[in-house]
Amino acid sequence: MSFLEKDYKKPVNSNYMRFVEGKNKFRVLSDAITGWEYWTTKNKPIRQADPFEEMPDDIKTNKFGKQQINHFWAFVVWNYNAKKVQILELTQKGIMNAITALINEPDWGDPQGYDIVVTRINGEKTEYQTMATPHSKKPEEAKVGKINLEAILDGKDPFAV
Repeated sequence: MSFLEKDYKKPVNSNYMRFVEGKNKFRVLSDAITGWEYWTTKNKPIRQADPFEEMPDDIKTNKFGKQQINHFWAFVVWNYNAKKVQILELTQKGIMNAITALINEPDWGDPQGYDIVVTRINGEKTEYQTMATPHSKKPEEAKVGKINLEAILDGKDPFAV
């Protein structure tokens, strides 16, 4: 017997999935919403469905000295690592392109029918590799309750119904 079990991991308390170094396996549980986002100088996300017409006054400058507005997808997932339903927001173009390729491939199609594994590789520049696992049933514990994804476009909590 040891103080903590061998593979102990601190429980995830967030309702949002974040990619950690290594493998990040998830099952898509909803359709995606899409939009545009930027982060304010107060480190708050501002999102909307349509592109921003002008550069906002309160936009944060990133580590490269640039102001950035990103296109995003947001959807509900079962996060195998956290063992819970969460929202995954993607802005990484490589991951988005890989998932789009899977969706457009007749042998794969809708990502709600298989799991996706995104491997995050930290280095001088963070890299991501995306692959699908064979088609399978949705995990039994992956039950979506009342989640209003559209609420994130209004700066509200999608889990507060």
